Amino acid sequence: MPPRASFRDHYGPWALIAGAAVGLGAEYARQIAARGLDLVLVDRDEGPLRDTAGAIAKASGVQTLPVVADLARADVGDALASAVADREIGLLVYNAAIGSVARLLNTTPAHSMAVVDVNCRGPLLLVHAFVPQMVARGRGGVILMSSMSGNYGSEQLAVYAASKAFNLVLGDALWAELGPLGVDVLAVQPGSTRTPGWQSSQPPELRGPGPHVMEPSEVVTAALAHLGDGPNVVPGEMNQQGVAMLASMPRARAVELVSRITRDLIPNV
Repeated sequence: MPPRASFRDHYGPWALIAGAAVGLGAEYARQIAARGLDLVLVDRDEGPLRDTAGAIAKASGVQTLPVVADLARADVGDALASAVADREIGLLVYNAAIGSVARLLNTTPAHSMAVVDVNCRGPLLLVHAFVPQMVARGRGGVILMSSMSGNYGSEQLAVYAASKAFNLVLGDALWAELGPLGVDVLAVQPGSTRTPGWQSSQPPELRGPGPHVMEPSEVVTAALAHLGDGPNVVPGEMNQQGVAMLASMPRARAVELVSRITRDLIPNV
Protein backbone atom coordinates (compact mmCIF):
# COMPACT_ATOMS: atom_id res chain seq x y z
CA MET A 1 0.00 0.00 0.00
CA PRO A 2 1.54 3.39 -0.90
CA PRO A 3 2.46 5.72 1.99
CA ARG A 4 -0.15 8.27 3.04
CA ALA A 5 0.39 11.78 1.69
CA SER A 6 1.20 14.57 4.11
CA PHE A 7 -1.68 16.46 5.70
CA ARG A 8 -1.22 19.41 3.32
CA ASP A 9 -0.83 17.19 0.28
CA HIS A 10 -4.03 15.29 1.05
CA TYR A 11 -6.20 18.08 2.49
CA GLY A 12 -4.70 21.28 1.09
CA PRO A 13 -3.91 23.75 -0.07
CA TRP A 14 -6.95 25.53 1.46
CA ALA A 15 -9.34 24.58 4.27
CA LEU A 16 -12.75 26.19 4.67
CA ILE A 17 -14.01 26.42 8.25
CA ALA A 18 -17.62 27.44 8.79
CA GLY A 19 -18.25 28.96 12.21
CA ALA A 20 -14.63 30.01 12.65
CA ALA A 21 -14.65 33.19 14.72
CA VAL A 22 -14.35 31.77 18.24
CA GLY A 23 -14.38 28.53 20.20
CA LEU A 24 -13.95 25.25 18.37
CA GLY A 25 -13.95 26.89 14.94
CA ALA A 26 -11.08 29.22 15.85
CA GLU A 27 -9.21 26.28 17.37
CA TYR A 28 -9.68 24.25 14.17
CA ALA A 29 -8.25 27.23 12.28
CA ARG A 30 -5.18 27.42 14.51
CA GLN A 31 -4.41 23.71 14.40
CA ILE A 32 -5.03 23.38 10.66
CA ALA A 33 -2.85 26.44 9.99
CA ALA A 34 -0.10 24.77 12.04
CA ARG A 35 -0.26 21.92 9.50
CA GLY A 36 0.43 24.36 6.69
CA LEU A 37 -2.99 24.89 5.10
CA ASP A 38 -4.27 28.30 4.05
CA LEU A 39 -7.68 29.16 5.47
CA VAL A 40 -11.05 30.45 4.36
CA LEU A 41 -12.74 31.42 7.63
CA VAL A 42 -16.51 31.93 7.60
CA ASP A 43 -18.68 33.46 10.30
CA ARG A 44 -21.41 36.07 10.67
CA ASP A 45 -19.62 37.92 13.51
CA GLU A 46 -17.28 40.19 11.60
CA GLY A 47 -15.17 41.62 14.42
CA PRO A 48 -14.16 38.33 16.10
CA LEU A 49 -13.75 36.70 12.67
CA ARG A 50 -11.28 39.31 11.43
CA ASP A 51 -9.42 39.23 14.75
CA THR A 52 -9.02 35.45 14.52
CA ALA A 53 -7.97 35.55 10.86
CA GLY A 54 -5.40 38.28 11.50
CA ALA A 55 -3.93 36.59 14.57
CA ILE A 56 -3.56 33.25 12.78
CA ALA A 57 -1.99 34.80 9.69
CA LYS A 58 0.51 36.66 11.87
CA ALA A 59 1.36 33.66 14.03
CA SER A 60 1.56 30.98 11.33
CA GLY A 61 2.35 32.76 8.08
CA VAL A 62 -0.50 31.08 6.19
CA GLN A 63 -2.96 33.00 4.06
CA THR A 64 -6.33 33.68 5.65
CA LEU A 65 -9.47 34.85 3.88
CA PRO A 66 -12.22 35.97 6.30
CA VAL A 67 -15.69 35.76 4.77
CA VAL A 68 -18.57 37.35 6.65
CA ALA A 69 -21.67 35.29 5.88
CA ASP A 70 -24.87 34.11 7.52
CA LEU A 71 -24.82 30.33 7.25
CA ALA A 72 -28.61 30.27 7.54
CA ARG A 73 -29.08 31.85 4.11
CA ALA A 74 -30.66 29.62 1.50
CA ASP A 75 -27.93 30.28 -1.09
CA VAL A 76 -24.98 29.87 1.28
CA GLY A 77 -23.29 27.24 -0.91
CA ASP A 78 -23.34 29.45 -3.98
CA ALA A 79 -22.33 32.52 -1.96
CA LEU A 80 -19.29 30.83 -0.46
CA ALA A 81 -18.27 29.23 -3.74
CA SER A 82 -18.26 32.73 -5.24
CA ALA A 83 -16.25 34.14 -2.32
CA VAL A 84 -13.70 31.34 -2.55
CA ALA A 85 -13.31 31.89 -6.33
CA ASP A 86 -10.51 29.72 -7.70
CA ARG A 87 -9.00 28.71 -4.35
CA GLU A 88 -8.73 24.94 -4.07
CA ILE A 89 -10.61 23.73 -0.99
CA GLY A 90 -9.25 20.40 0.16
CA LEU A 91 -10.75 20.32 3.64
CA LEU A 92 -14.23 21.39 4.72
CA VAL A 93 -14.96 21.81 8.44
CA TYR A 94 -18.57 22.60 9.36
CA ASN A 95 -18.50 23.81 12.93
CA ALA A 96 -21.31 26.39 12.91
CA ALA A 97 -24.39 25.65 14.99
CA ILE A 98 -27.34 27.26 16.70
CA GLY A 99 -28.31 25.75 20.01
CA SER A 100 -30.54 26.61 22.91
CA VAL A 101 -31.62 24.87 26.08
CA ALA A 102 -35.39 25.11 26.43
CA ARG A 103 -38.46 22.96 26.03
CA LEU A 104 -39.67 22.88 22.45
CA LEU A 105 -43.02 24.52 23.16
CA ASN A 106 -41.26 27.38 24.95
CA THR A 107 -39.50 28.29 21.70
CA THR A 108 -40.89 29.55 18.42
CA PRO A 109 -41.21 27.85 15.03
CA ALA A 110 -38.88 30.52 13.64
CA HIS A 111 -36.18 29.52 16.12
CA SER A 112 -36.59 25.84 15.30
CA MET A 113 -36.24 26.55 11.59
CA ALA A 114 -33.14 28.69 12.20
CA VAL A 115 -31.55 25.70 13.98
CA VAL A 116 -32.40 23.45 11.03
CA ASP A 117 -31.12 26.02 8.52
CA VAL A 118 -27.72 26.43 10.16
CA ASN A 119 -27.19 22.98 11.64
CA CYS A 120 -28.61 20.80 8.84
CA ARG A 121 -29.14 22.70 5.59
CA GLY A 122 -25.84 24.57 5.92
CA PRO A 123 -23.54 21.53 5.93
CA LEU A 124 -25.54 19.89 3.15
CA LEU A 125 -25.17 22.91 0.89
CA LEU A 126 -21.45 23.25 1.58
CA VAL A 127 -20.91 19.57 0.85
CA HIS A 128 -22.69 20.07 -2.49
CA ALA A 129 -20.62 23.20 -3.18
CA PHE A 130 -17.13 21.90 -2.41
CA VAL A 131 -16.98 18.10 -2.29
CA PRO A 132 -17.48 17.38 -6.02
CA GLN A 133 -14.14 19.06 -6.71
CA MET A 134 -12.48 16.93 -4.01
CA VAL A 135 -13.87 13.79 -5.64
CA ALA A 136 -12.58 14.95 -9.03
CA ARG A 137 -9.09 15.38 -7.52
CA GLY A 138 -9.29 12.07 -5.66
CA ARG A 139 -8.40 13.58 -2.28
CA GLY A 140 -9.82 15.77 0.45
CA GLY A 141 -11.66 15.72 3.75
CA VAL A 142 -14.90 16.72 5.45
CA ILE A 143 -15.40 17.21 9.20
CA LEU A 144 -18.94 17.58 10.50
CA MET A 145 -19.50 18.64 14.10
CA SER A 146 -22.13 16.43 15.63
CA SER A 147 -22.45 16.01 19.42
CA MET A 148 -22.96 13.37 22.05
CA SER A 149 -26.46 14.83 22.27
CA GLY A 150 -27.08 13.46 18.78
CA ASN A 151 -27.30 9.93 20.15
CA TYR A 152 -30.47 10.44 22.21
CA GLY A 153 -33.26 12.94 22.46
CA SER A 154 -33.39 14.99 25.63
CA GLU A 155 -35.73 17.38 27.35
CA GLN A 156 -34.79 20.99 26.47
CA LEU A 157 -32.64 19.90 23.51
CA ALA A 158 -35.24 18.55 21.07
CA VAL A 159 -34.31 20.37 17.86
CA TYR A 160 -30.62 20.82 18.66
CA ALA A 161 -30.12 17.14 19.47
CA ALA A 162 -32.08 16.11 16.38
CA SER A 163 -29.90 18.37 14.22
CA LYS A 164 -26.78 16.78 15.65
CA ALA A 165 -28.21 13.31 14.94
CA PHE A 166 -28.68 14.50 11.35
CA ASN A 167 -24.99 15.35 11.09
CA LEU A 168 -23.94 12.07 12.66
CA VAL A 169 -25.94 10.01 10.17
CA LEU A 170 -24.94 12.28 7.28
CA GLY A 171 -21.31 11.69 8.27
CA ASP A 172 -21.85 7.93 8.29
CA ALA A 173 -23.29 7.98 4.78
CA LEU A 174 -20.69 10.33 3.33
CA TRP A 175 -17.91 8.27 4.90
CA ALA A 176 -19.24 5.19 3.09
CA GLU A 177 -19.82 7.01 -0.22
CA LEU A 178 -16.74 9.22 -0.41
CA GLY A 179 -14.03 7.15 1.27
CA PRO A 180 -13.51 4.89 -1.75
CA LEU A 181 -13.19 8.05 -3.86
CA GLY A 182 -10.33 9.45 -1.77
CA VAL A 183 -12.28 11.87 0.44
CA ASP A 184 -12.12 11.26 4.18
CA VAL A 185 -15.22 12.07 6.25
CA LEU A 186 -15.47 12.33 10.03
CA ALA A 187 -18.37 13.25 12.30
CA VAL A 188 -17.11 14.53 15.66
CA GLN A 189 -19.22 14.02 18.80
CA PRO A 190 -17.89 16.21 21.60
CA GLY A 191 -19.45 16.39 25.00
CA SER A 192 -19.35 19.52 27.14
CA THR A 193 -16.62 21.77 25.73
CA ARG A 194 -15.61 25.14 27.18
CA THR A 195 -16.57 27.34 24.25
CA PRO A 196 -18.30 30.74 24.51
CA GLY A 197 -21.59 29.19 23.37
CA TRP A 198 -21.40 26.38 25.93
CA GLN A 199 -20.44 28.76 28.74
CA SER A 200 -23.38 31.02 27.99
CA SER A 201 -25.78 28.11 28.56
CA GLN A 202 -24.30 27.03 31.90
CA PRO A 203 -24.81 28.22 35.46
CA PRO A 204 -21.80 30.29 36.64
CA GLU A 205 -20.42 27.60 38.93
CA LEU A 206 -20.00 25.15 36.00
CA ARG A 207 -18.34 27.45 33.47
CA GLY A 208 -14.74 26.91 34.53
CA PRO A 209 -12.33 24.03 33.92
CA GLY A 210 -13.18 20.68 35.44
CA PRO A 211 -13.44 16.97 34.73
CA HIS A 212 -16.92 17.45 33.26
CA VAL A 213 -15.74 19.70 30.43
CA MET A 214 -13.08 19.50 27.70
CA GLU A 215 -11.06 22.34 26.22
CA PRO A 216 -11.47 23.18 22.50
CA SER A 217 -7.84 22.27 21.87
CA GLU A 218 -8.42 18.73 23.17
CA VAL A 219 -11.49 18.20 20.97
CA VAL A 220 -9.81 19.50 17.82
CA THR A 221 -6.63 17.51 18.43
CA ALA A 222 -8.70 14.32 18.70
CA ALA A 223 -10.70 15.17 15.59
CA LEU A 224 -7.69 15.85 13.39
CA ALA A 225 -5.91 12.76 14.71
CA HIS A 226 -8.87 10.58 13.64
CA LEU A 227 -9.57 12.20 10.28
CA GLY A 228 -9.08 9.31 7.88
CA ASP A 229 -10.31 6.73 10.39
CA GLY A 230 -14.01 7.61 10.46
CA PRO A 231 -16.89 7.54 10.44
CA ASN A 232 -17.06 9.24 13.84
CA VAL A 233 -15.08 9.99 16.97
CA VAL A 234 -16.07 10.83 20.55
CA PRO A 235 -13.23 12.90 22.03
CA GLY A 236 -12.26 12.19 25.62
CA GLU A 237 -12.13 8.99 27.66
CA MET A 238 -14.88 10.07 30.07
CA ASN A 239 -17.17 10.89 27.16
CA GLN A 240 -16.44 7.54 25.56
CA GLN A 241 -17.31 5.79 28.82
CA GLY A 242 -20.56 7.76 29.01
CA VAL A 243 -21.52 6.77 25.49
CA ALA A 244 -20.82 3.11 26.26
CA MET A 245 -22.88 3.28 29.47
CA LEU A 246 -25.89 4.81 27.70
CA ALA A 247 -25.63 2.31 24.85
CA SER A 248 -25.94 -0.53 27.38
CA MET A 249 -29.34 0.76 28.58
CA PRO A 250 -32.79 0.39 27.07
CA ARG A 251 -33.38 3.49 24.96
CA ALA A 252 -36.21 4.84 27.11
CA ARG A 253 -34.03 4.66 30.20
CA ALA A 254 -31.15 6.38 28.41
CA VAL A 255 -33.44 9.21 27.27
CA GLU A 256 -34.77 9.63 30.80
CA LEU A 257 -31.23 9.77 32.22
CA VAL A 258 -29.97 12.30 29.68
CA SER A 259 -33.10 14.41 30.22
CA ARG A 260 -32.63 14.36 33.99
CA ILE A 261 -28.99 15.43 33.67
CA THR A 262 -29.94 18.28 31.36
CA ARG A 263 -32.82 19.32 33.60
CA ASP A 264 -30.64 19.27 36.74
CA LEU A 265 -27.84 21.28 35.14
CA ILE A 266 -30.07 23.87 33.48
CA PRO A 267 -33.47 24.00 35.19
CA ASN A 268 -35.41 25.99 32.59
CA VAL A 269 -38.73 24.24 33.30
